[in-house]
Amino acid sequence: MRIVMIGSGYVGLVSGACFADFGHHVTCVDKDADKIARLRAGGIPIYEPGLDSLVARNVAAGNLDFTTELSEAVGAADVVFIAVGTPSRRGDGHADLSFVHGAAREIAGALSGFTVIVTKSTVPVGTGDEVERIIRECNPAAEFAVASNPEFLREGAAIEDFKRPDRVVIGIEDGRARPPMEEVYRPLSLNKAPIVFTRRRTSELIKYAANAFLAMKITYINEMADLCEQVGADVQEVARGIGLDNRIGGKFLNAGPGYGGSCFPKDTLALMKTAQDHDAPLRLIEATVAVNEQRKRAMGRKILAAIDGPVRGRTVAVLGLTFKPNTDDMRDAPSIAIIQALQDAGAKVRAYDPEGMDAARTVLSDVDYAASAYAAAQGAAATVIVTEWDAFRALDLARLKAAMADPLLVDLRNIYRPAQAEAAGLRYVGIGRPGNPDEDAEGSSERRAA
Repeated sequence: MRIVMIGSGYVGLVSGACFADFGHHVTCVDKDADKIARLRAGGIPIYEPGLDSLVARNVAAGNLDFTTELSEAVGAADVVFIAVGTPSRRGDGHADLSFVHGAAREIAGALSGFTVIVTKSTVPVGTGDEVERIIRECNPAAEFAVASNPEFLREGAAIEDFKRPDRVVIGIEDGRARPPMEEVYRPLSLNKAPIVFTRRRTSELIKYAANAFLAMKITYINEMADLCEQVGADVQEVARGIGLDNRIGGKFLNAGPGYGGSCFPKDTLALMKTAQDHDAPLRLIEATVAVNEQRKRAMGRKILAAIDGPVRGRTVAVLGLTFKPNTDDMRDAPSIAIIQALQDAGAKVRAYDPEGMDAARTVLSDVDYAASAYAAAQGAAATVIVTEWDAFRALDLARLKAAMADPLLVDLRNIYRPAQAEAAGLRYVGIGRPGNPDEDAEGSSERRAA
């Protein structure tokens, strides 16, 4: 099939490259001429493992190309995906749909023959209705159907998620859209991926409901971690104990400094605002949003409280800046609020991230960027692990301690066992754990049972 992807950002580029790898012909359209030129030259504007080789392979095979010219591409397409940004709108927190509506108007003028227009962007309930209205208004003679097909891609694992999804959700109102959408996803039939067809509004809500639920799960275990610290329990053992219940599951039960990224913050906020507009307030989501924002700043206070003596003028090493590993995405990353809290207290911040330092420079000021974790820790009053990159999971803790002025390791991701850090001469502070050097948080119960 001939597919057009409007928007060559994270969702559009990953989805387009994966569709091309299925054997479809995909044209990615973007107004940013510099981005398109870079893509044509083999450059990738985002960091996502495996994406560079996937794009290169499909460009070479003739299945994937890039253009700034929407009209020609859409005119020849069977299916057009809208994959533009929907950031939080300034002032009220609603999703900003201006890019979606603008794309719909441009698509309307370029349609030729029956075409399925699909919203891939994360959009509030009813957006498909508005896209349909805009196209109908701009081109009354057009033959088209509007569908919803939300993405469920994890940054850092997006290609695997696309090719081996838990489910594919497709919302339609016009039955003519079903055969083309089935053909688009037919290659997934070999993996027996569930393809769920729903009404369009239901599909739109599924995406928000899923992200909000996962955000609540993260926030729940973070609050439980605070309680664990107060009562002397270990949050990792609590998470394992409840996660073994298959009604709960173990995913998204890792305590940390709060969620961030391109999806959870804006999607929970947009869902909350939609619910308020329809007089059906979602109190759990409202609490999740509030608690998560407070937590990020609280992590800064936790670090400051752990440092011996005055903080002003001393260096704190921060390892990990992106909101999660295997991405260069700094959007709503917990590191931003944490670093600002440290700087407000007068601390100097030296940071290292394997992929995110260029992006960090655009949102953080007065930060010294180091070439390695050990360089960041040189002369520091504390070293703080904020993002759980693999590069930080096997640090030489003795070397880290030797580099620091004061041997304090604040592990906001519970990567290390307290006993490991203590053996290297480090004072260890984790999240929601008692910090007993004689016990392994993952194995203490097994040893006691033995």
